[in-house]
Amino acid sequence: MANYTLQDIKALREKTGAGMLDVKNALAEADGDAAKAEEILRLKGLKIAAKREGRSASAGLVTSKIVDSDAGQTGYVVEVNAETDFVAKTQKFIDFSEAVLEAVVAAQATTVEEAMAAKLDDETVADKVSGMMGVIGEKIEVGSVHTLSGDRVAAYMHRTSTDLPPQVAVLVATDEAGEAVAHDVAVHIAAMSPRYLTEADVPAEEIENERRIATELTISEGKPEKAVPKIVEGRLKGYFKQIVLMEQAYARDPKQTVGQVVKASGGNVTGFVRVRVGE
Repeated sequence: MANYTLQDIKALREKTGAGMLDVKNALAEADGDAAKAEEILRLKGLKIAAKREGRSASAGLVTSKIVDSDAGQTGYVVEVNAETDFVAKTQKFIDFSEAVLEAVVAAQATTVEEAMAAKLDDETVADKVSGMMGVIGEKIEVGSVHTLSGDRVAAYMHRTSTDLPPQVAVLVATDEAGEAVAHDVAVHIAAMSPRYLTEADVPAEEIENERRIATELTISEGKPEKAVPKIVEGRLKGYFKQIVLMEQAYARDPKQTVGQVVKASGGNVTGFVRVRVGE
């Protein structure tokens, strides 16, 4: 006769997130001792983690939250990874990811290391990740943590497929006037993948490398020597239009740049973050 009750099963399932059969087996092995059964489930997760250490967890989701802060507002994005999209779209994984996000925000974590050390219920996020691996049977990890602060911060979550949770997250920081266009700019960033806010943010070494490539290409095309510098600078401008947010053609109206749209709003964009699962 089983030495545990349905209430014991329910309590342990709620605490660990494990499936019915796993919980029943753990309670049976532990002779009804809930604490020992929980330890059994955790060890199962650690064993799975060890077995799947070399596996790639490139699927998953991104989740975000914006909170008031000393800077005005701070946005958080947390990427949680699994091995397959099948797991990533389950409600269990989605709920777990939201719980990790809440722990990250509560701890004001800004790195994966800080996130893993953050408290979640009476354990750490690292403990919960190991436990979830035992429940799901796949490698799970907190892939990245990103924060952005400003007077105002807007978030946009993009689904690359209707049957999956968000795969792309964007945070945009603005002043108060810029808040009016922040969402549209965030949607643009999700689609166009800029790397820098302004030309001034592009590292000098990257500019010099691009200038060298443009120079070699122009010379190889047989352009007149006197025309080379002007052609190279034109190609650099074209490069900036690809990678710099304020120089990109605005996705909703390519006749304008993003910078022109923001300027027309009377506001300023002060920063952005774009995160895609697996990148």
